[in-house]
Amino acid sequence: MKNYLITLCARGGSKGIPGKNIKLINGKPLIAYSIAFAQALSQKINGHVIVELSTDSLEIKEIAALYGLNSSYLRPEHLATDTAGKIGVLKDLLTESEQKYQCEFNYVIDLDITAPLRTLEDVITALNLIENNSEAINLFSVSKAHRNPYFNMVEEKEDGFYGLSKPNSGFLTRQSAPKVYDMNASFYVYKKQFFTDHFTTAITPKSVIKLIEHQCFDLDEPLDFLFMEWLISNNQLDFDLIQP
Repeated sequence: MKNYLITLCARGGSKGIPGKNIKLINGKPLIAYSIAFAQALSQKINGHVIVELSTDSLEIKEIAALYGLNSSYLRPEHLATDTAGKIGVLKDLLTESEQKYQCEFNYVIDLDITAPLRTLEDVITALNLIENNSEAINLFSVSKAHRNPYFNMVEEKEDGFYGLSKPNSGFLTRQSAPKVYDMNASFYVYKKQFFTDHFTTAITPKSVIKLIEHQCFDLDEPLDFLFMEWLISNNQLDFDLIQP
């Protein structure tokens, strides 16, 4: 039987949207949506599943407990800064969880609290993809990109002028250009090898993707939050969202 660690990471500080992890969205704290999803997902996975929270905030821990996620782990200060990377946070939580539960986790499934627009089918399909690919090290969710660096994305050149990000490609239409995707941050799946090989970013030489066809985006700016709340409260999502 395989062991799975589902992680929810929620730092207390946020500059883009203050307090966003526990900010109410359609009357419920944002974190509650991912807790409800993690609880439902844990019942669908064929294996031993543990759900853990990583936060530096006692307030977030208390709110998470109200929705059924109790955690004794508190993120260390050096991993609770604006500059601390997500991978280091996950690695520390994985180490602590393996010691706590006296087992080795084969997979880490990270659910991003700021991107709750996901379905059980999305993640179960993603798990099947990576489990059936012996070479893959990790997987992340993506959406179709609205811009393409081979056709209509530009960047500054050394001479101060601007040109295509992927120059000299010769593609005259976006449809003829290579397919590119936006990382939507909704979920990530890591094999244990990802951590033992000491990767520092979610993009590795052997990453695979799960394309999300329905509405899916993360919350970076206040406008994103307002738009997501409108979609949820007015039943305008194009899929059934698991509700807290």
